[in-house]
Amino acid sequence: MGWAIALHGGAGDIPLSLPPERREPREAGLRHCLDIGVAALKAGRPILDVVELVVRELENWPYFNAGRGSVLTTDGTVEMEACIMDGATMDCGAVSGLTTVVNPISLARVVMEKTPHIYLGFEGAEAFAKEQGLETADPSHFITPENVERLKQAKEAKAVQVDYTEPSNAEIENGGPLMESSGGTVGCVAADGLGGLAAATSTGGLVNKMAGRIGDTPVIGAGTYANSFCAVSATGIGEAIIRGTVARDVAAVMEFRGLSLKEAAAFVVERGPKRTTGLVAVSADGEVAMPYNTIGMFRACATQDGYSEVSIWN
Repeated sequence: MGWAIALHGGAGDIPLSLPPERREPREAGLRHCLDIGVAALKAGRPILDVVELVVRELENWPYFNAGRGSVLTTDGTVEMEACIMDGATMDCGAVSGLTTVVNPISLARVVMEKTPHIYLGFEGAEAFAKEQGLETADPSHFITPENVERLKQAKEAKAVQVDYTEPSNAEIENGGPLMESSGGTVGCVAADGLGGLAAATSTGGLVNKMAGRIGDTPVIGAGTYANSFCAVSATGIGEAIIRGTVARDVAAVMEFRGLSLKEAAAFVVERGPKRTTGLVAVSADGEVAMPYNTIGMFRACATQDGYSEVSIWN
């Protein structure tokens, strides 16, 4: 048994021809955030601190679809959501509909630790963030030129990126019509080698989503879950992940079928609709799994035995 950490920056139809100027900043972000997480684990930081710290940094990296790089709703606004969960206690906190909170994952943790609730959304969540003194910014802070262009393209294609259709070969090569092709939802899972497990996930959702739409990220058991067996953070098409209760199913398959983490994670991802789902997961004994059924997934991991990886495709 030893510590382990895994993180992701979104799964989707990431074209193999992704140009260096779009690929390299995201790889650099994953490597930077992985280093932060590893340093925190080696320093003996509490496991919740580790995953929050990593996801905060991913939210601040504008090349991913979370925090400052969040994609836009059909109204041209940002609505961010996040979730955090402690495997030992199964305490959790979640938020949705944020427009000014700089680090949604930190608000999710405050909801978990300082309210009797699990989930706050929209105006109530914003008011609570201000009451607790969390950093906020004007909504324009979160809107990047790239995401303005992506919304324009989605509207021109009359595409709401939710419904699944079988792609042509050309669509796969060019990134596909439905899923994120550059950077997506962010998440981190970690095990401290002493039985502690935690998961954290943050996102801006889907390009051109309806205002008020809530995805899988803040739904406990869908996009985020942790218990004594494993910690899981999912990414992809939220509607498919919610229907499949993906994150909880990984833990359930381990618990009730006796599968290893890698076997359980692969089973859950492979049985779901194609081109919809990816996840990162760690187990209490330090095993790591990072399966996906999309073209690629921005991902990274490290373990106490010295293994380290930063990848996009197989």
